[in-house]
Amino acid sequence: MTQTNSKNNLLKEPDLGTFIAQATATDKWQVLSYKAPILPIHAALLRTGKIFFFCGSGNDPARLNTPYDSVVWDVNKGTFTHQAPPLDSNNQPIDLFCAGHSFRSEGLLMVAGGTLRYDPFYGSPSALLFDPITEKWVKIPSMNNGRWYPTVLTLGSGRIFALSGPDKDGKLNRQPEIYSVTFSNGWNAFPITSPFPAYAQLFLLSSGKIFYSGAQMGGNSGVAPTILTLPDTFTQSITEKVVPGLQNPDFGNQGASVLLPPAQDQKVMIIGGGNNTTATNRVNIVDLKATNPTYVAAKSLNYARMHHSAVLLPDRTVFVCNGSKMSEDTTQSMLPAEIYNPATNTWTIVAKQGVPRVYHSVALLLPDGRVVAAGGNPQRTVNELRLEIYSPAYMSRSRPIIQSAPQTLSYGLQFTIQTPQAGNIKWVSLIRPMATTHSCDTEQRIVDVPINSRNSTSLTVTATNNRNIAPPGWYMLFITDNNGTPSVATWTRIF
Repeated sequence: MTQTNSKNNLLKEPDLGTFIAQATATDKWQVLSYKAPILPIHAALLRTGKIFFFCGSGNDPARLNTPYDSVVWDVNKGTFTHQAPPLDSNNQPIDLFCAGHSFRSEGLLMVAGGTLRYDPFYGSPSALLFDPITEKWVKIPSMNNGRWYPTVLTLGSGRIFALSGPDKDGKLNRQPEIYSVTFSNGWNAFPITSPFPAYAQLFLLSSGKIFYSGAQMGGNSGVAPTILTLPDTFTQSITEKVVPGLQNPDFGNQGASVLLPPAQDQKVMIIGGGNNTTATNRVNIVDLKATNPTYVAAKSLNYARMHHSAVLLPDRTVFVCNGSKMSEDTTQSMLPAEIYNPATNTWTIVAKQGVPRVYHSVALLLPDGRVVAAGGNPQRTVNELRLEIYSPAYMSRSRPIIQSAPQTLSYGLQFTIQTPQAGNIKWVSLIRPMATTHSCDTEQRIVDVPINSRNSTSLTVTATNNRNIAPPGWYMLFITDNNGTPSVATWTRIF
């Protein structure tokens, strides 16, 4: 049959359904032709655009006291560079397995805690910085006590807050502390708090307060979602205010939570999670600008999952991948990814990834708008080293271009972005790069940069004047058009 432009004739083609499916399935996963040289339990996007992986002893007690690799992955070149391991005062390797991390304002990655021993686990007091330019470790003063599975959070001041984790004797460390270069010993500790759980997922709020979402590693130690108010001095206790309403509060084990975009809205979403064995598809959102914040139900995931990752995309949606319906079960982990649209409160099922990923898996946003997924460690010495990259549907569309933008910003600064698509830009966003492990990421956030005016070739915009909305540091600057299509990012630093 001769093909014509007639709609009726085209609809008679027997292969049209396949053709349409292929034409509209514009998002895709790609398993790379090479593997990671180490298990990427910890992953961070550096301001160079490269990805930093480290794992310490990697959940293998036989590797205790052996040199531990870390690698910097140049995604564009497909190459890895290895770093000499940091050593303690006895020239023994410092085991950073199950540490916490967040970025300092100059772009160095703060890594605090780790493993002193296995079974039971004792936490290391070590603290280090990783320099993305020299690609070397830098030792700094140790914490007041050990932390294994700790949470590390960058504050609006640029100081670093550390919470929870078993200490050097294996007991839960209930004394939060803060690192500053101005402190004589590096770290100052507060009085004890409630027993916040390991890898408690924390978010810095616009007020400077801190919110624990109710997601964590393992059980919640009986602690509900809580707003923490830091006092003026270290002799005073941190104030705790419970946030009620979370459904299935005992299913926070390796759930995910995000500060929904834009950060100015101050809404936190908790996504899935599990108890000791089974996952939930529960999704709740809390508006933390409310006088008395309370979690409320949102549209549920299509698939219950735990061990998963949630990544904020530059089109201001939430991408969820990895994870399993049952703890550590790769046979129940080959789940399609899902994308949440906050504007419509809907989840859309997207492409299924090619590799099952459970415990010790990660995912993070690249500056070009794609997502890397890596890792997986369902049992000791079983390491998933295959790497894959997800390309959202917007990667196949014509994309706006940032021709120029400032490389440094100050708070409240009005600045200009040159772009030939200026007339069609909906959003300007600063996205903080991820530093993630165990479904926990305290770094990523999308900060709206309001558009004041525009002409045919440029946008005039203003950076936030609130350091708690955009903690000082390096960000990816994206522009997104009215079709929801983002540019490739440029890097800029706000301080």
